[in-house]
Amino acid sequence: MKKNNQKLFKGRHLRRKDFKSKKYRSRRYRRKQFGGKKLPIKPDRHLLVEICKWVFKIVIVCFLAFVSVWYMGQRVSTIGDSMSPLLKNGDVVLTNRIVYNATTPKRGDIIIFKPKGNNNDHYYIKRIVGMPGETIQVIENNIYINGKKLDEDYATSKISDAGIIGEPTKIASDEYFVLGDDRENSEDSRNADIGNVKRSYIYGKAWFVVSPRKHFGFVR
Repeated sequence: MKKNNQKLFKGRHLRRKDFKSKKYRSRRYRRKQFGGKKLPIKPDRHLLVEICKWVFKIVIVCFLAFVSVWYMGQRVSTIGDSMSPLLKNGDVVLTNRIVYNATTPKRGDIIIFKPKGNNNDHYYIKRIVGMPGETIQVIENNIYINGKKLDEDYATSKISDAGIIGEPTKIASDEYFVLGDDRENSEDSRNADIGNVKRSYIYGKAWFVVSPRKHFGFVR
């Protein structure tokens, strides 16, 4: 009986070094040695690692694309010509929503906001002229901040209607006074319906015009 068992096992006896040989690792040889049965194929570990790397890279790219669009690529259409000649009616601008998480709004910034935080209203695009805590007034078509004339290095029209800043007006500590560059045709902080803009009402900063093509470029 012992001799018969040895004969049956004779053709299948493998030394330890045989398991490491290329011949043993071939499917055809292993099936022949083990009675023609199909053996389970072990997954290629290197291939799995490469697949995981590719999946990780795709996830990172998708995440960065989402963050870029959400914080830097939100589109807002310009309504009216109150920011002419810089922005025209119908111009589509991109909004930088993250900049004011790192810094505070500055004089001259072109911001996007909703008046009095009214979510049912459309977005307004205006330029910051007065900063929190300052006193602003219009005298003979010129803007005065804390009694000193404001020098503006961008194109604007004259102010024929001073509105509420015909008299010295104190700006609250968390508010900004905004004007359109075309001051003859702008609804802005001079009007009671718009008023000063609270920091929490600012949606972001206009930084790039994407449409139409002839106006394509950075907002300055």
